[in-house]
Amino acid sequence: MSLVIRRIAVENFRKFRAPVVIDGLTDGLNVVIEPNETGKSTLLEALRAAFFVRFNTRNQLAQSFAPHGDAVGPEVEVAFDVDGARWSVTKHFLRSASVEVSGPQGRAQGEEAEARLNALLGSVRDTSRGGDVATYGALGLLWVAQTEALSVTAPAQIVRDSVTSTLEAEVGSIMGGAAYHRVRNRVEAQYELYWTPTGQKRGRQTAARERLEAAETTAREAADRLAMLERSFSDVEAARARLKIVQREMADNTDAQTRQDLIASLDVARAAAQILSTRRAEQEAINGKVTALADLRRRHDDATRARMKAEAALTLASERRLGVADTFSAARQKVVDARTALDAARADRQAARMALAEGEEQIRRSRRCAAVKAARRRYADLLKFEEQRSTAKALSDTAIAPKVLSSLEAHERAVAEAQAVVNAGATRITLSGSADGITIDGVPMALGTSTLDREVHIRFGDAELKIAPPASVASAAEFLVSALRKRKAALDDLGVVDLAAARVRNQTARDAAADLRTLEARIQAATPADDVLQLAAGSADLKLFIAELGEEEAVGEEELPDIAVLTEGMETADSAVARAEGTQDSAIEALRRAEQEEAPLAMAEARATSDVANAVSALEEIEQRPEWATLAEDLVKAREQAAEASVKVEDAFRDASAHDVAAINRKIELIDARVRTTVETRTRLETDIARLEGTIESEGGLGLADRAAAASEEVEAARLALQRITDEAETLKVLRSTLDAARNETSAKFVGPVAARAKRYIERLLPGCEITFSEDLGLESVSRAGMDERCASLSRGTQEQLAVLTRIAFADMLLEQGKPVSLILDDPLVYSDDARLDTMIEILSEAATRMQVVLLTCRDRAFRHVAGNRIAL
Repeated sequence: MSLVIRRIAVENFRKFRAPVVIDGLTDGLNVVIEPNETGKSTLLEALRAAFFVRFNTRNQLAQSFAPHGDAVGPEVEVAFDVDGARWSVTKHFLRSASVEVSGPQGRAQGEEAEARLNALLGSVRDTSRGGDVATYGALGLLWVAQTEALSVTAPAQIVRDSVTSTLEAEVGSIMGGAAYHRVRNRVEAQYELYWTPTGQKRGRQTAARERLEAAETTAREAADRLAMLERSFSDVEAARARLKIVQREMADNTDAQTRQDLIASLDVARAAAQILSTRRAEQEAINGKVTALADLRRRHDDATRARMKAEAALTLASERRLGVADTFSAARQKVVDARTALDAARADRQAARMALAEGEEQIRRSRRCAAVKAARRRYADLLKFEEQRSTAKALSDTAIAPKVLSSLEAHERAVAEAQAVVNAGATRITLSGSADGITIDGVPMALGTSTLDREVHIRFGDAELKIAPPASVASAAEFLVSALRKRKAALDDLGVVDLAAARVRNQTARDAAADLRTLEARIQAATPADDVLQLAAGSADLKLFIAELGEEEAVGEEELPDIAVLTEGMETADSAVARAEGTQDSAIEALRRAEQEEAPLAMAEARATSDVANAVSALEEIEQRPEWATLAEDLVKAREQAAEASVKVEDAFRDASAHDVAAINRKIELIDARVRTTVETRTRLETDIARLEGTIESEGGLGLADRAAAASEEVEAARLALQRITDEAETLKVLRSTLDAARNETSAKFVGPVAARAKRYIERLLPGCEITFSEDLGLESVSRAGMDERCASLSRGTQEQLAVLTRIAFADMLLEQGKPVSLILDDPLVYSDDARLDTMIEILSEAATRMQVVLLTCRDRAFRHVAGNRIAL
C-alpha cells in the first residue's frame, strides 16, 4: 500500500518563519526545482519531524526547528493518504507542544496520537538525543536527505524485519516450522497483554499503573483533607484572637476626640484664608488704579510730542507735491485715450472669435452625428452577441468537474465489482417441471434459475427446504446495495440518469465554452473606444452611452463654413488687439512713472495729515476725561493707599500660615481611613471564623484519619502489584527479543531474493555486473568482467546511483507486504553523467507508477525535461 503526501503546511520552522503551504502533490512523480537556500531540505526535515519526532521532546534536534533568534513554537501540518484512506497530522513543538492525528478511526491527541502514527507507519519511538533514522522504519530508508545517498548503507532493523517477512514464503521456514510459530504466537499473545507493537506499555501494565496512581491520588486527597481539618482548628483560634484585638481597638475613642479637635481648628483656618483672599483682592484693585493714572499721564505727554512732529511733516510734503501736478495730469489723459482704442480692438476680436467658434461647432455636430450612427449599429450587434453568449454560458455552466466525473466513474466501477462479487458467491437454483404448491419465503416460486444472496425457505407441500448461501454473500450484497445508493445519490446530485448522460452533458458544456470564448472576442471587437464620443472600450460603456443618448436628432445636410477664412480673420483681430495693448501698456508705464514720482509725496502728505489728526484726537480724548483735572493729586493719594494695602496683605498672610486647611483635612482623612479599615477587618475575621467553624463541623465526624490509613495500605498493595507485573512484562520482552535474535542469525538465506530484485534495476545501469549483499542486506560489492569491487571503492556517483536503486528494490518488496511506502530524494544524482542521469530518471519514472516519488533539486537544466507534476515552493 502506497503512502501519498497530499499537502504540507509549515510555520515558524527554521527558515519558514511565515506560513508556507505546499499543495497539489499527486500519486506519481512530483518534481520540485528551486534554487539553493529556498527551503527544499527544510521541507523534508519538516516531514520527518511531523511523522517521527515526538511532539513534547525538547532535545537539540527539536530546538533546531525554531527559526534562529526567535522564541516561537514550530508547527507542521501534513495531509496524506495511506491505502486510499485520508489521514492528517498536526504537530506543535517547544511552545504549547501538541499533536493531533485524524484518520478513519477518528481523532487522537498526545501519546495516543504518537502511538497511532508509529503503528500506521511502522516506526518506533525514538529514544536518542537526536533524530535516529533507524527508528523511522521504511520511510527512514526511502526519504533520503542531502548526501545520505552518497554511500551504500544497509537498511535499519525495522526494514530488514519487514523484508524478511516478505521473503519467508520464498525461502521456507527458518526457525523450526510449526513449533516455532506456536511458541512465537504464544509469546506474542502474552506480550500484547503488556506491550504495544512499538514497545509502549499497555494492558496489564497500564492497569497496574492506573491502580497505583488512583491509590496514590486517593491517599493524597485523604491526607490533604486531614491536614486541612487540623489546620482549621489552629486557624479558627488565631482568627478569634485577632478579632479580640480589633474589637479592643474599636472601643478606644482617642481617634474620635482627635477628629473633633481637628474639625474645630479647620473652621479657624478657613476664616483666616478668607481674610487673606479679601486683602489680596483689595491690594490688586488699588495697584490697578495707580497703574491706570500713571498710564494716562504718559499717554498725554506722548500725544503732545506726536502732534508737533506731524504738523512739521505736513507742511514739507504739501510744498513738494505742487511741483509734479501738471506732468501727472497729462499722463492720465494719455492712458484714457489708449484704453478707448483697446476696447474697440477687443470688440472686433470677440466678433471674429464667435464666428470661428460657431463654424467649429457646426463641424463637431456633423462628426458626432456620424459617430452616433456607428455606435447604434455596434449596439445592435452587441445585443445579438450577448444573447448568443448567454445561451452558451448557460450550457457551459452545466460542465461537470473532472473530479466529480472521476468519482461517478468510481461509483460505476464499485457497482460492477460489487455485482461481480455477489454473482460469484451467490447460490443458484433452477426449478423445472411444475411449480404447483412450491413457495419460496411464502411466495409462489417461478420456473427457471434464481440467484440467492440470503437465507431462504422453500416448501414442497409439508416439507421445507432451507438454503443458506455463504456468509460472505450477505456482506457482498450489502456492499452492492451501498454502492447502488452511492451511485444513485451521485447521479441525482448531477441531475443525470447515468454515466453516459453525464459525459454527453460534459461534451456539450465544453463545446459551449469554446463558443463562449469566440463570442467574447466578437463582443470585444464590436465595442472599441471612440474619441469623438469620448466613449471608452467595452460593452458596459456602449450600453450606458446608448441609454443616456435617447433620441438625438441628426444634423441636416447644411453647408459647412470655411474654417481657414474664419481663422485668418481671428488672427487679424488678435494682431490689432496686441497693438492696442502695446499702446496702452506704454501709456500706463508713463502714468506709472508719474505716479512713482507723485505717490510718495501724496503718501507723505496723507500720512502727516493723519498723524496730526490722531494726535489732536488723542489729546482731546485725554483732556476730556473727568480724572484729568485732579490727576496729580489722585496719583499721589493712590500710591499711599497701595503701600497701606501691602502691609495689610502681609498681616493676613501671617495669620493664614498659622492654620493650614490642607494639612488638617489630611489628618481627618487618615483617622477616617483607619476606622474604615478596622471595621472591614472585623467583618472579614467574623466571616473567616464562621467558615472555619463550618468546616470543622462538617469534616470532624467523617473519620478522615482512618481513611488516610486505609488509602496508604492500598498504595502499598498497588505498588507491589505493579512491581510484579513489570517483572513479568520485562521477562516477556527479553524472551521475544531472544527469539528475534535467533531468527536474525539465519537472515543470510534472504540475501538471494533481495539481490535478484535489485539486479533488474542495476543491470540497466551497469550491464553484465553481479551484485552481492551482506547478511544485514547491505549492498557489499559488484563484480564486473570477473573483477570484484567493494562498494566503498566505487566513485561517489556510482555509489549514489546504486544506493537509490537498492532503495527502489526495497520499496518494491515493502509494497508487496502492504507497508506504506513513498520515495523522496533531496538533491539526487549530483555526481551522475548525462547518460546515467537519463537512465536513472527513466527508472524513477517507472517507480512512480507504483508509488509516490518526490524529487527535490536545484538543477533546472538536468531535470527540466522530466515529465511529472511540477511543484513550486
